[in-house]
Amino acid sequence: MRRRALIAASLPLLALPLLPALAHPPRQPDSAEAQRIIQEVTAFREKLAKAVKDKDFKALRAAYAYNYTHTHGSGKLDNKDARIVSAMAGEPLIEAAPATELSFQVYAGPTVIVTGKSPILNVKEQKTYDFRWVCVYVTAKDGWELAVSQATRLPAPAN
Repeated sequence: MRRRALIAASLPLLALPLLPALAHPPRQPDSAEAQRIIQEVTAFREKLAKAVKDKDFKALRAAYAYNYTHTHGSGKLDNKDARIVSAMAGEPLIEAAPATELSFQVYAGPTVIVTGKSPILNVKEQKTYDFRWVCVYVTAKDGWELAVSQATRLPAPAN
């Protein structure tokens, strides 16, 4: 019985390290700050697209988060190294494709989720398909990084 009382009495002490996070939860950016963050992410996206097009290995290593993953429309999963190999091989990637229907969602952290639509060439078929995609950008020690992306092939438009 004393053991249970001792454990119950010590539980609040275990929560002490969490108190600062509970006392000051992350603040959502206001609209002006969100616009500034969107501009930063837009510039980062342009820098990443240039790195893909230029096959700039060093810039690509810095642009993708250490645990980055990309889910292809086929369901295939790439990690950071596989994605960089694809970029260096000149494969078409959503990171360098023209994009329309862009939508930015800015969260605390800051973290930004970007969705869009891009035409991507299927190299085997030599045919271009439209893909809807999502990318999650996070802040890191040295600036923005791409943490996760996923692309879904859209059905061909009805004739």
